[in-house]
Amino acid sequence: MLQPVRDWWALTKRYKQSVLIGSGLLLIAAMFVFAAGVGAWEYTNSVAFCGTTCHTMPPEFIAYQASPHARVPCVDCHLGRESAFNAIPRKAREMSHVTKFLTADYHTPIYLRTLRPARETCEECHFPEKFSSDTFREITHYALDEESTPEQTYLVLKTGGQIRPGLSRGIHWHIANEVWFLAEDRLDQEIVYVKEVLTDGTTREYYHVEADIDAEYVAERRDQLELMDCIDCHNRTSHEFPSPESAIDEALNADRIDADIPFIKAWGVDALQERFQSHDEAQEKLERLDGWYQRNYPEFHTENQDSIQNAIAELQDLYQETVFPGMDIGWATHPDNLGHKEFPGCFRCHDGKHVTQQGEAIRLECNICHTIPEVSGAGQPAPVINVARVTGEARIEEPASHRSTNWLFIHREERVAQDAECAGCHNTTDAGMATNISFCSNSACHGTEWVYAGLDAPALRGAIAEQEQLSPAPPAEPEPQQEVEAPAPVTALQKNRGPDIPHPLSEGRKACLNCHAVEGGLIPAPESHTDHTEQECTQCHRPAFETLEETTP
Repeated sequence: MLQPVRDWWALTKRYKQSVLIGSGLLLIAAMFVFAAGVGAWEYTNSVAFCGTTCHTMPPEFIAYQASPHARVPCVDCHLGRESAFNAIPRKAREMSHVTKFLTADYHTPIYLRTLRPARETCEECHFPEKFSSDTFREITHYALDEESTPEQTYLVLKTGGQIRPGLSRGIHWHIANEVWFLAEDRLDQEIVYVKEVLTDGTTREYYHVEADIDAEYVAERRDQLELMDCIDCHNRTSHEFPSPESAIDEALNADRIDADIPFIKAWGVDALQERFQSHDEAQEKLERLDGWYQRNYPEFHTENQDSIQNAIAELQDLYQETVFPGMDIGWATHPDNLGHKEFPGCFRCHDGKHVTQQGEAIRLECNICHTIPEVSGAGQPAPVINVARVTGEARIEEPASHRSTNWLFIHREERVAQDAECAGCHNTTDAGMATNISFCSNSACHGTEWVYAGLDAPALRGAIAEQEQLSPAPPAEPEPQQEVEAPAPVTALQKNRGPDIPHPLSEGRKACLNCHAVEGGLIPAPESHTDHTEQECTQCHRPAFETLEETTP
């Protein structure tokens, strides 16, 4: 039987077609895989993915949306602006966060330190060595009284930077020169050692006078030294949780809350400080504020219902934006290093307690980074701000005493404000008071409790006394022994007498020592209160007005 003749040309043609079709299908599949990979890469780098996918992120995401960097993608800071080939390994290392989230292997509040160095992120847009002109600031604060009385503080920020190679001044001096530091805690709040390496090669080392450390201690921890950069001060610039005072001041100043509502600043601060169990509980509690005004200010309530309701809505929004009970996060949980009032901030180093072996301190002076704050109350003219004039490298109009690195400490110890030398440049009327009628009665200096500055550090006097030739501290005189009659029993009426507490005592806030602790408190109590218990507070102080739960007779 004859066999069919094979058509090799036909077989070759079909083979080539199969190979071509297979290759095309593989290419299409590869394109789909590549497109899916690029899409997944882009999506996981998006703000939406970072801010909304994980239920632990709402606090940071909400703060980010109101920040100056609201249009800067999260990955620009947390991953860095690099090619995908360099970013992929770094992103792979961050997968541990996903694992911890899925297994609930985390503790609240969450502290995350995975930012790239500022020189690889912030300085892609910002150039800190550029010299920046001084900036005028007007800051409005409102009192906790019935009128929420406004008060303005005026100052000039000295941003500065590099004047020319080898010479810098102002706030950005810290970037133009190298500053190394050693912190004893994970949040860099307790700095015990600082090393300056100036552009001219000069090196200075400062040790905290109360830390009991030496060069050997620092040498053993060389690998823990950190080079200061932008983020060490601007650590919350994209995720700020404002304090109750700051949040309410900003809302009042922007007219989002009517400042004419009686006690609205006091109520607002108290509400944002309250430890509610959830946002829903906070919303419900704040709604009762309308009833409080109806009972205590009926005429005002009748004429201003819309204003009161708007204020309640704003307070509810502020609580949702600044306090997150489910994540144990609030303004006090994350220190903001930009400043020095609510957290140590600048005073982590500039507290007067960091001293060289020769007795020179890191300068504790307001006018290094800004002018002396000037305060003006309602109806008063804005004060004249003295701006330091600079000629070359020398500051003029400054006596030799001011050039000491321990000047502020000496000023406090020796009370030189009453000296005739001071009167040659300053108005010394009412010196040391907080009346704002002269340069030396500035309430921005004397009327403030500087919790984090080292003005009262006992070890500081011993560290610099010999160098500065301070007079010895006067010995404490024993108080004369007097016979004291036994106190009469305290009646209920007497318990309600005394100064008003400038904020309401609503439920959960009756423990005064939650804020007014002698050590570690948000607002320290006087040392004389050390042995007092929280139950004793209301024997001398009374609420300024009733709480939301109380009713008028």
